[in-house]
Amino acid sequence: MSSTPLSSLRDAALTSKAWPFEEARKLAARYKDGPPTKGHVLFETGYGPSGLPHIGTFGEVARTTMIRRAFQAISDIPTRMICFSDDMDGMRKVPDNVPDPSALAAHLQKPLTSVPDPFGTHDSFGAHNNAMLRRFLDTFGFEYEFISATEYYRSDQFDPVLLRAAERYDDLMAVMLKSLREERQQTYSVFLPIHPETGRVLYVPMKHVDGAKGEITFDDEDGREWTLPVTGGQVKLQWKPDFGARWAGLGVDFEMYGKDHAANTPIYDRICTILGGKAPEHYIYELFLDENGEKISKSKGNGISIDEWLSYASTESLSYYMFLKPRTAKRLSWDVIPKAVDEYHQQLRAFVGQTPDQQAANPVWHIHGGQVPASGMVVSFSLLLNLASVARAQDKDTLWGFIRRYAPDAAPETHPDLDQAAGFAVRYFQDFVAPTLQPRAPDAAERAALVDLSATLAQMAETGAVPDALKAEYDSFTEELFMSVVRDTGKAHGFDNLRAWFKVLYEVLLGSDQGPRWGSFIALYGLAETVALIDRALAGELA
Repeated sequence: MSSTPLSSLRDAALTSKAWPFEEARKLAARYKDGPPTKGHVLFETGYGPSGLPHIGTFGEVARTTMIRRAFQAISDIPTRMICFSDDMDGMRKVPDNVPDPSALAAHLQKPLTSVPDPFGTHDSFGAHNNAMLRRFLDTFGFEYEFISATEYYRSDQFDPVLLRAAERYDDLMAVMLKSLREERQQTYSVFLPIHPETGRVLYVPMKHVDGAKGEITFDDEDGREWTLPVTGGQVKLQWKPDFGARWAGLGVDFEMYGKDHAANTPIYDRICTILGGKAPEHYIYELFLDENGEKISKSKGNGISIDEWLSYASTESLSYYMFLKPRTAKRLSWDVIPKAVDEYHQQLRAFVGQTPDQQAANPVWHIHGGQVPASGMVVSFSLLLNLASVARAQDKDTLWGFIRRYAPDAAPETHPDLDQAAGFAVRYFQDFVAPTLQPRAPDAAERAALVDLSATLAQMAETGAVPDALKAEYDSFTEELFMSVVRDTGKAHGFDNLRAWFKVLYEVLLGSDQGPRWGSFIALYGLAETVALIDRALAGELA
C-alpha cells in the first residue's frame, strides 16, 4: 500500500489539474471566509427508484466520492454525502420485470412507497427498490447517508421549505412557466397534491395557494374541491422545483448530474435561491454511448450493465473508466474493458515512483482515496486474453500453468488480482473473443517467413542458445530477444513495414487483426509452444 505524505499531497492538490481537485478547490473557495454554519460540506447524489440501480448510478456516486475525497485532502471542514431517493414520485407505468405486473395496474400514479411490493419482501415497491440501491452502494463500499423523500416529506424536516414555497408560490411559478409550452402552462403547478382518497399523485392546477396558512386548494379529476396543507406528506413538489428545494432544504453544497439536466441548471439554481438557499456547486458530465454511438438507455437495454462489466473485470477498472474525462462522451461497450483493466494496473505500478504532483493527477489516488495498493498483475489482461485464445482455455488453471513458468514467484494466494484477472480473461475470451476468431492460411511469402521463424525459435528451444546474429546484444533469453527474432525474420523476408508483418502473425496464428507484443507473448506462452503453434498454422490446422 502506497500513500503520499499529507503535507506534500495538500500542496500538490492545491495546484493539480485533476478534475476532482479542480472541483474541490471550487468548494473550498465557497467557504474561504469560514466553515458553513451547519458545520459540514454536503455532497448529494439523487436516485429515481422506479427501476434498479445501474452503471450510471455507480458512476455518479463514484465520481462524487472522488471529489469528496479530493476536498478532504485540501480542507479540514467535515463532509457528508447523502443519497436522496425520490421515492414519493408517482409510478407512471408498470415495470415489465416484476412478478405479476397486472397486479400493479391499480396503483398507477401512486407514490412508489404506497405501491405494494410485487416481490413481497418489503413494505412497498419503493422500499424494495431503495433496499436494492442501498445494497448496491454498500457492495462497493461507498460512504453515504440514505434519505427517503417520503420520510422527508412526511416528517417535519421539509416543512420550512414547503411553507416557504407556499409563501413564494408566484415567484416559483414565474420561473417555471417561462420554461413551459403555452398548453402546459395552463395546468401546471409546482405543487402536486396526493389525493386524500385514492392516494394518487395529481397533476392539476391550483385554484388558490394560501401562503399565510401553507395550504393549497384545487379540484381533483372528478371536479371535487379539496384544500390540503403543504406539510405532512400530503403534497410533493414537481421534479424540477423539488431539485432546487432539496438543495435549499438540506443545504447541499455539491451535486453532479448528466448532460440531459444541463438546460435545467439555471432553473434549479433559481428555485433554490427563491427558497432561501445558496445554489450548490454542480458538475455536469457527458452521457455514455453504446457501440453504435447512441445514448445508453435503461429502457432500451443497450450498452453494458454494471453486472456485465463486473463479470469480466474488477470494480476498480470500472472506477478507472469513470474517472477518465467525465465531460467527454464515451463508448461503454465490451471492447473498452481490457484497455481499462490494463491502464488501471499501469497507473498502479507508476504511482510508487511518482512525485506528489504526479500522484495527485494519477487516477488511482482518486479511486483509492490516497491509499493505493500494489499491482500484482505481472501479466497484462490483454496478454492473458491472447494466451486464453491460443490455449483455448476453459478455466484459469490452464493460464496459471503458463503464468508460473513466466513468473515462478506468482501464485493465486500471493497475487489475488492476477488470479481474479485470469478467471475474467477466460470468461471474456469464451463470450466475446472465441466466436470472432478466424485464423487464415498464409500466402507463399508469409509461409516462407513463418517457416524461417519456426526454425529459428526451434533451434533456440533445442540448444538454449541465442542466435549468432544477436549474441552481441543479448546473452540470455529475454522478451526483447524474442521480439528481435520476430522483427528480424520479418525484415529478412521483405516485410519492411513491421506492422504488416505483425498483422500477418495475428491473423494466421491468432485469428485476429490485432494482438500482443510478440516478445512478451513468446516469453509467456513458451518457445516450444510457440513453435508448435506456428507449425500447426503451416499444416493448415488453425485456418
